[in-house]
Amino acid sequence: MTVKFEGQDRREATLAKVLPEYGLKSLEEARELCLSKGIDVDAIVKGIQPIAFDNASWAYTLGCAIAIKKGITTAAEAAEAIGLGLQAFAVPGSVGDSRKVGIGHGNLAAMLLREETKCFCFLAGHESVAAAEGAIGIARNANK
Repeated sequence: MTVKFEGQDRREATLAKVLPEYGLKSLEEARELCLSKGIDVDAIVKGIQPIAFDNASWAYTLGCAIAIKKGITTAAEAAEAIGLGLQAFAVPGSVGDSRKVGIGHGNLAAMLLREETKCFCFLAGHESVAAAEGAIGIARNANK
């Protein structure tokens, strides 16, 4: 399988650094690792947001593979690792890159999943609904 996704050329340099950092040779290997653990990340992403771009599925796949590679066993830590995968897909120099939006998504989901969190609310304006959906999706699926 040859991986193709939106804006791939703008993300390849970052991915070339991140993949080996976690012992991964390719996004295909990340996908196979997830599937070997019974986690079909693409199905989860498309189940949460059917109109998601392919790069979203690959970003979440990478995050999930990072969590597996790190041997993470708690949902909150898995959410944080998923955020690392999302951040790897931020276009260098973009607002998402400079503000570490991917890491923020993972950390937001992690807050919801931590035992010490007693009350939590997602409040999203029209421009951040996708962010809230993503964080909710991470929170729902991080235990898997």
